[in-house]
Amino acid sequence: MSELFSATWRALTERDPWKKCELASALSLAWQRGSLAVDPDIELPEISVAGHPDRPELVNPRDLPQRGFGSDEGRAALIHAVTHIEFNAINLALDAVSRFRRMPAEYYTDWLNVAAEESNHFNLLNNKLNKLDCNYGDFPAHNGLWDMAMRTAHDPLHRMAMIPRVMEARGIDVTPGMIKRFRRVGDQETVEILELILREEIGHVKAGSRWFNYLCEQRGIDAEATYLDLVHQYMGNGLHCPMHLQARLDAGFSESELQKLAQMCRKA
Repeated sequence: MSELFSATWRALTERDPWKKCELASALSLAWQRGSLAVDPDIELPEISVAGHPDRPELVNPRDLPQRGFGSDEGRAALIHAVTHIEFNAINLALDAVSRFRRMPAEYYTDWLNVAAEESNHFNLLNNKLNKLDCNYGDFPAHNGLWDMAMRTAHDPLHRMAMIPRVMEARGIDVTPGMIKRFRRVGDQETVEILELILREEIGHVKAGSRWFNYLCEQRGIDAEATYLDLVHQYMGNGLHCPMHLQARLDAGFSESELQKLAQMCRKA
């Protein structure tokens, strides 16, 4: 019988995106079938850089070129940016499993399922890029999501607060606007892909809310106050608005949290 954390480590360090997707999807199925043993004391090499291909070139976000949406290249570049986010999201979900080894079984069910869904998102988007005579890696990208993963690698509570409930929550804020843009140019295929991603990403952020609240309860600390403190600690004045309020409510945010986040945005 394979072991959960070593198998997840292998998927996380896999450099080929398509093989990573296969491994992530297979892991989720194996876990659901009870085919993975759990050894929280297993010794594995520390990961500071997740497996990724030689391309895309990773640059500072400020150095990414601005392309107009009115051109085929501009639309392909936007799709590529979302594809890169989904690739990183596979790694983030796998790392949440491999790194934090003394969580309830349901935690691993959630994040292995997230990894499988992110893999599907990546494949759908890359297939769309192929139809535009492009491929993943053809445009530069940045590594902000993984950078935040490493900043929160010491504590699952910090990870759940900052990756699902800040970084990925931003995705559910901006995806409706992208859907409208692609609908205006008649690209129904991309619209449908993004609508699927939005629905499932709300579930991913909700998983983050569930496990953040669980960890706060385990430690006897106030979840809302802790979350807002962590947002300020990690983001300072870098919190983006506007927020997709209904999607965030569906993803486990409270109205009080959203009101206070909106105040932090206004100060940014």
